[in-house]
Amino acid sequence: MTDTVANDTPNAPEVTASSIPEAELTRMTDDIVGALKTVYDPEIPVDIYELGLIYKVDIGDDRTVAVEMTLTTPNCPAAAELPSMVESAVAMVGGVADVKVEITFDPPWDQGRMSEEARATLNLW
Repeated sequence: MTDTVANDTPNAPEVTASSIPEAELTRMTDDIVGALKTVYDPEIPVDIYELGLIYKVDIGDDRTVAVEMTLTTPNCPAAAELPSMVESAVAMVGGVADVKVEITFDPPWDQGRMSEEARATLNLW
């Protein structure tokens, strides 16, 4: 059975968790979000988390992390490299056994998924 971990950030991805002890789950979740914030689309000066490209993070009982993400467009020039960058960043988090990244375009990304921080950085008020 999995539990959904609440996240107060607007447009934050759904984070689903396993039966990992709550304190460790919280640490892993925070560390995974921190890792995701180190990954940038090479053409945009905002991290992929603040851009709203991360749709879901699932931490399984076996500590395997599944990340569902999108790209700003299906023709994104970074389409080949971003998933591997996400996989590498999340794999560095303590306690993570394995990482699987899946790209989806359902729903398609739009600027409404961006955080206020991302909008400010890109001057999109």
